[in-house]
Amino acid sequence: MNRYPVWKYLLIVFALLIGALYTAPNYFGETPALQVTSGRSTINVTGATTTMVEDALKRAGVPSTGVSLQGSGHSTSVSARFAGTEEQFKAKTALERELNRDPSNPDYIVTVNLVTNTPDWMQKIGADPMSLGLDLRGGVHFLLQVDTKAVFENKIKALQAAVRSNLREKDVRHAGIERVGDTLEVRFRDAATRTAARNVLAAQSQELAFADAADGADQKLVITLKPEALKRTVEDGVKQNIVTLSKRINELGTTEPIIQQQGADRIVVQLPGVQDVARAKDIIGRTATLELRMVDNSVTPGTELSAAIPLNSELFTEGRGAPIVVSKDIVLTGEYISSAVASFDSNQQPAVSLDLNGDGGRRMRLTTRDNIGKRMAILLKEKGKYSVLSAPVIQSEFGSNFQITNMGTSQDANELALLLRSGALSAPMEFVEERVIGPQLGAENISRGIHSTVWGFVAIAIFMIIYYHLFGVFSALALAANVLFLLALLSMLQITLTLPGIAAIALALGIAIDSNVLVNERIREELRAGAAPQAAISAGFKHAWDTIVDSNVTTLIVGLALLIFGSGPVRGFAVVHCLGILTSMFSAVFVARGFANLWYGRKKKLTKISIGTVWQPGMSPTKKPASGQ
Repeated sequence: MNRYPVWKYLLIVFALLIGALYTAPNYFGETPALQVTSGRSTINVTGATTTMVEDALKRAGVPSTGVSLQGSGHSTSVSARFAGTEEQFKAKTALERELNRDPSNPDYIVTVNLVTNTPDWMQKIGADPMSLGLDLRGGVHFLLQVDTKAVFENKIKALQAAVRSNLREKDVRHAGIERVGDTLEVRFRDAATRTAARNVLAAQSQELAFADAADGADQKLVITLKPEALKRTVEDGVKQNIVTLSKRINELGTTEPIIQQQGADRIVVQLPGVQDVARAKDIIGRTATLELRMVDNSVTPGTELSAAIPLNSELFTEGRGAPIVVSKDIVLTGEYISSAVASFDSNQQPAVSLDLNGDGGRRMRLTTRDNIGKRMAILLKEKGKYSVLSAPVIQSEFGSNFQITNMGTSQDANELALLLRSGALSAPMEFVEERVIGPQLGAENISRGIHSTVWGFVAIAIFMIIYYHLFGVFSALALAANVLFLLALLSMLQITLTLPGIAAIALALGIAIDSNVLVNERIREELRAGAAPQAAISAGFKHAWDTIVDSNVTTLIVGLALLIFGSGPVRGFAVVHCLGILTSMFSAVFVARGFANLWYGRKKKLTKISIGTVWQPGMSPTKKPASGQ
């Protein structure tokens, strides 16, 4: 009646072992460290960088406990560990001085960080410590404002280039395209040509509004964006910035960043564990904008500094392909690139193979069709400055798939591929709020949270043992298993734990013990009704299960509502709350009954059980029934 099959005991043991294994990484703590990442998009972190870091530390006389290369690709970084924070900050000063030729434009970024002491074999099986939020670990918080005017500006520029290309493709002649404020004015010699142009452009895009106007003998077509298109343009611009920021910050090796939209045009960036605000701002500001433009061949290379630059062209003097004069019309930006891989051309020379999305392929096809033999410049805009990466010759018409050749070396090809994959910001951003949460405050929050949870557990366990005797011990053991399972799940799923999450853990203790109280009281009811001890245990767990499910499901519904509709700290609370409900249902019934069955299940002639005093009507305070103790 009250004997589990062997497989159920094995399941409990297995669950406890897994819980202990995945909870263990949280006890190893963290070590002060420095993270060295690339300060420029054209500089890669390699094994040679590790040697540079080691040599710089030796020259500075700062001992380290280990220097290693971490990550892969563009997210590669060098991590240096130290015995204490004093050595950590001395090493930071030394590395910044030794690795950077120009402090105002550093080659490498040195960031103060904390690294886990979890053994490598645990990390290989995914046993990592819990991800702690800003309020527990400390770090930096930024609120960035997206420049929506710049988003609109870029949209108008792209629209102007698209109008010119579409009219040229359909052989509709115009007398000039001019931007006037937030509108485009296209001039025509006659009304019939204007009507043809309107039909062509309307067929290409549903987000344009058209109006007719006249200027002397010329007919004008005034083009504007519809209001819904303007709104969608800003929304898409903010989303693109979020995606690009996420990609770049993740590639820089920052642990567990939080990047999310706030309001219509603001972005929240949280970097737990990072304490250097200046470096964090530099990391965010590094996100580059990539542009492809046609080279202006009307200006002879080498004489462009003294020659008159055409009105629709610009001179760039920085980068491998400079000096060069290019058109102001943007052919393509990084947002249209879906894939970029370093490869080799037909002559086995380094190249970069690109894949564009549908719109990007169409734009590239229209541009290259009429420009075979001409050069296309690849520009990188970083920190407000343009640099010319390369200016290859267009060999033939191409669309969604093509190669950039004449890359020089394989390293150059790899660098360009990484840059192209990193995406582009749709608009600049400015910092409107920044704050730092020190690690000491985070440690204090953790200490208080742990103390409140531990003392709450101790108080509950003492009460249960006094009131329910041995069954109170079973309940306390099940409650400890519940906390173990919950911490293991938080570590396995890498759910960010915040201060509200600790409150949810404390609440989970109360919810879990409530289930045990229901079971124990139900067993007491069965004993009062005259049931034998073995039958009372079986009926108590069986009948209490329905009540436990009902109460936990209703609580779970509220938790799911908080998870779906909440945000920030509310969602953090809801996640831990929902997981705590699931683990409490498992531990309060399945695990607690396992302990009871293991202790009482093999006793065939059981006359009494230790579950406290079972009060009966008319019973004196000193008299105890035979079935209870």
